[in-house]
Amino acid sequence: MIEESSKSGKSLVEKRQLFMEMRAQNFDVIRLSTYRTACKLRFVQKRCNLHLVDVWNMIEAFRDNGLNTLEHQAEISVSRLETILSSIYYQLNKRLPTTHQINVEQSIGLLLNFMVATYDSEGRGKLTVFAMKSMLATMCGGKIVDKLRYIFSQISDSSGTMLFPKFDHFLREVLKLPTAVFEGPSFGYTEHSVRTCFPQQKKIQLNTFLDVLTADPPPQCLVWLPLMHRLAHVENVFHPVECSYCHSESMMGFRYRCQQCHGYQLCQSCFWRGHANGPHSNQHQMKEHSSWKSPAKKLSHAISRSLGCVPIGEPPQPTFPEVSERPPDLAPTTLLRPVSNMNVLMASAAHTPADSSVLESPSRLDEEHRLIARYAARLAAEASNSTCPPTDLGFSFDANKQQRQLIAELENKNREILQEIQRLRLEHEQASQPTPEKAQQNPTLLAELRLLRHRKDELERRMSALQESRRELMVQLEGLMRLLKDEEQKQSAQSGSPHSSPSHSASCSMPMPIRSTSAGSTPTHTPQDCLAGVGGDVLDAFSQGVPRNLRNDLLVAADSITNTMSSLVKELHSVDDRLEEEEENLRNGRDKAVTE
Repeated sequence: MIEESSKSGKSLVEKRQLFMEMRAQNFDVIRLSTYRTACKLRFVQKRCNLHLVDVWNMIEAFRDNGLNTLEHQAEISVSRLETILSSIYYQLNKRLPTTHQINVEQSIGLLLNFMVATYDSEGRGKLTVFAMKSMLATMCGGKIVDKLRYIFSQISDSSGTMLFPKFDHFLREVLKLPTAVFEGPSFGYTEHSVRTCFPQQKKIQLNTFLDVLTADPPPQCLVWLPLMHRLAHVENVFHPVECSYCHSESMMGFRYRCQQCHGYQLCQSCFWRGHANGPHSNQHQMKEHSSWKSPAKKLSHAISRSLGCVPIGEPPQPTFPEVSERPPDLAPTTLLRPVSNMNVLMASAAHTPADSSVLESPSRLDEEHRLIARYAARLAAEASNSTCPPTDLGFSFDANKQQRQLIAELENKNREILQEIQRLRLEHEQASQPTPEKAQQNPTLLAELRLLRHRKDELERRMSALQESRRELMVQLEGLMRLLKDEEQKQSAQSGSPHSSPSHSASCSMPMPIRSTSAGSTPTHTPQDCLAGVGGDVLDAFSQGVPRNLRNDLLVAADSITNTMSSLVKELHSVDDRLEEEEENLRNGRDKAVTE
């Protein structure tokens, strides 16, 4: 009892989980009930991974589990239903590549609880075979035409004519799906649902059945079914057009163009929510687009249509045979869809509408075995007459095996590379985080680094002082040059006077632009005072009064100052280089400590 209560509690949690996830998608904000229902059922289909199971694989699973030998009104238990779903999902995982495997247990639990909540509301623990077939054939993947053909084979007689009571039973079961996603008021079953699909009671054959259910628009009670398939086709369709309401530069999914407002287009999110702006109104007629064509492509298509190169209108649907007799030649139809089980051979080979209903009858089992034997004999005859030698087949099988092995090896290498990248990323993050231990490593290098920085500061201060002294010396040299030029001019002017003497110019006082030592005094300087500290040659030249070429002496003094400054700059650069080298050594020591 405890185990049963725990299992029931777990199933209840899984059931609520599916509906809670569907509620989190916020589908109820969609204004139109048709789109709202189709979006909800599409979510259930993808969440249960039913979109990965093709309708032909579903028919094969029905045959493998012996459902074709049961009557439509027969009931199966929930445990057997779970076994059937397990076989469907495990076969799906065998067909999928290893990188796209699904969680089988989770998918079985979600789908089982959804089916029980939909078709066993009374809690009896049993479902009818027809309800299970209708639900799985409707919600699985594949073309809608193939699904409707299979459904017609379940509701028609041996002559290929639809039975209205069985179609009414199908509507009763399939319309429980919108009710399960809380859309019963819009698409629930009524007594007049059959007459809304086929107003005139007449003989309904397969092609008529397909034309009615795939028409545009389809019957009101089933309008969500083709829309759900269109949603699956346009999920990844890109439209490089700007939405007129939300102004997004591109659209994904459906695109809607107003037939009255020129150039007004809406994305599916804005249209479903009823957004409108400007002159546009929700009452305007909108055209749904499921693809994008460039203006140049539209122009070429219009020209081709005008020239008669392209047929006008949509291509007609294929016409299927209305009789229930099996075609004698089964090889072409089998080549269109290869099967892995001989039990499903007739389902893929025969295109008649009453195909499955004939096979489900126990009285036709002998006929089925005879047809299988005939088909096996035909395959053997074709294999013997085939021009392709067996070695080629073996070579193709070996090539496929080698390709699968190569793909597996590449996947393993890719997995190893991703793990190595993750490891290196973690090591880099750990190394980039500073720790107190790293800061206290190599105290000798840190002390030497501090001394070098102190030495660099001292040299920079000394260099700034020398630059200031050099600026003062250049000012003094400029004044001396001006003084020499004036002295030469005076000597040349007084060269003819007998009273002129070289010492006369030396006694003349000349003001010099020199910095004063005190702010309050402005002393008068003589040329000898101005030459103090410049050089002995210059001082002797002025004191003796003999005209010498002192310009060269001044240039030599300036060169000596420049050389002194150059040596000081070189010393400063050498200190900078040593400082950078010490910092690099310290950084390398830290990196080595981290790697160790």
